[in-house]
Amino acid sequence: MITFFSAIIILIVGYFLYGRFVERVFGIDDSLKTPALELQDGVDYVPMNWKKIFLIQFLNIAGLGPIFGAIQGALFGPAAFLWIVLGTIFAGGVHDFLSGHLSLKNKGVSASELVGIYLGEGARKVMVVFSVILLVLVGVVFVTGPAGLLNTLTNVNTQIWVVVIFAYYIMATILPIDKVIGKIYPVFGAVLIIMAVGIAGGLFVKGYTIPELTLTNLHPDGKPIFPYLFITIACGAISGFHATQSPLMARCVEHEREIRPVFYGSMVAEGIIALIWAAAAMAFFKGEPQLAAIYGGTPSIGVNEMSVTLLGPVGAALAILGVVACPITSGDTAFRSARLTIADSFNVKQEPIKNRFLIAIPLFAVGIALTFIDFNIIWRYFAWSNQTLAMIMLWTGSMFLLKNNKNYLITAIPAIFMTVVTFSYIMQAPEGFKLPAQIGNGIGGVIGILFTVLFFAKVSKVKKSNSKQHIV
Repeated sequence: MITFFSAIIILIVGYFLYGRFVERVFGIDDSLKTPALELQDGVDYVPMNWKKIFLIQFLNIAGLGPIFGAIQGALFGPAAFLWIVLGTIFAGGVHDFLSGHLSLKNKGVSASELVGIYLGEGARKVMVVFSVILLVLVGVVFVTGPAGLLNTLTNVNTQIWVVVIFAYYIMATILPIDKVIGKIYPVFGAVLIIMAVGIAGGLFVKGYTIPELTLTNLHPDGKPIFPYLFITIACGAISGFHATQSPLMARCVEHEREIRPVFYGSMVAEGIIALIWAAAAMAFFKGEPQLAAIYGGTPSIGVNEMSVTLLGPVGAALAILGVVACPITSGDTAFRSARLTIADSFNVKQEPIKNRFLIAIPLFAVGIALTFIDFNIIWRYFAWSNQTLAMIMLWTGSMFLLKNNKNYLITAIPAIFMTVVTFSYIMQAPEGFKLPAQIGNGIGGVIGILFTVLFFAKVSKVKKSNSKQHIV
C-alpha cells in the first residue's frame, strides 16, 4: 500500500513542481490571442472553458488505454508502478505539454505540421502518412471491438452495430467540436474517473493487498522488462497518440496559462488512472498466471471481473460503459484528427461542410473496408507505432527548444530513451525482426547513440551560429 499511495502523491506533486518547471522552460504569454480566439470558425476553432477542455482532452488521450495497458503491464509486477510514475512526469507529461503548446503557438496545426516546422519537410511528409494510417487503424479497431461486445450483450448483428457506430463517427468528425464532442466527452471523462476511484475504494474496503515495489520481473512467461514494459504501458506513461489529439484542444484553449492544466494535467490524471488499474490487477489476481489467462481472451474480461467483484451491479454497468463508450470516444477523435491532419497538409479550409465531407468520406470508406479484415496481426504494430510517434514528437520539441535557446534536455533525454526503447523492441518483437534480445537491445542502443550524436552536432552548430551573430 505504501508504494501505491506514494506513487499517487509523487504524481500530484510532479504536476505542481515539474509541470510548472516545464511551463517556465517553454514559456507562456497570456497577453497573446490564442488560435481559439484569433481564428474562431465555429467548427474546429471554438473557445471553451478550460475545465471542459481538460475533461475532453483526458478522454481523448485515455479511453481504454490506461486501463488495458496497465492491466497487461501488471504482469511484470510492481516495476510497472515505477514506469507509470517516472514516465508520466518526465516523458508523457512533457510530451503532451509540448504537443499542445507547439500546436497552440502555430495556429493549432496538426502534429505532422509541427514535425515539418521543426524537423523539415521530408519528416513532415512521412509524418502525415504515418499519423493518418495510425489514426484510421485506431478508429477502425475501436469500431469492431465495441460492436462485437454489443453483439454479445444484445444479440443484434455485429455489422448493424458497426453501421451505428460509424454513423456516430461521421457526426463527431463533421459537426462543430462543441456540438457532439464538447457535450458528451466531459460526461464520459467524469465516468472514467469515477470508475477508477470506485475500483481503488473497492480494493481497500474489501481488504485486497497491493504489493510493494520490487524491480524483480514477475512476468509469468519471463518476458523481459526492457523493452516490453515500456511498450506495453503506453497510455498512462507516454503515448504518441496524444500528440494527434492535442491539436484538437489547442484550437479551443482561451488562455496560454491553461496549457499546463489541460495537457500536462490530463496526462497526470491518466497516469493516476493507470496506477489504479495496475494496482487492482496485481491485488485482484495476486500476480499469478491467471492474469495472463485473462489475456487469452480479451482485456475486457479482466475489467468486467474486477468491476463486478469490487463494485457489484454498479461496477458491472460502469464496466460495460467503459469497454463500449471509451473506445468509441477514442475512435471518433481519431477520425477527426485524421481529417484535420489531411486538411492542414493540403491547406483545405474546413469552414465549408462540403470540404469536411470531401476529406472524411474517403477516410470512412477505407475504415469501413478495413472492418472486414482480421486486424489481430496488424494491430500488434500499433503499440510500437504509438511509441515511435512519441519519440518523434519529443525530438520535435527538442529542436524547438534548441532553436529558441531553451533547456532542450527536458525533451532530449526522454527522446533518447524512447529511441532506444522503440528500436530495441521492433528488432526483437514477434511482429518485428525476431532477433535475440541481446542483439536487439544492442542495435537499439547503437541507434540511440547515433540519434544523440546527430542531435548534439546540431546543438553545436546552432551555438556556433548564435555566437557569430552575437559577435556581429
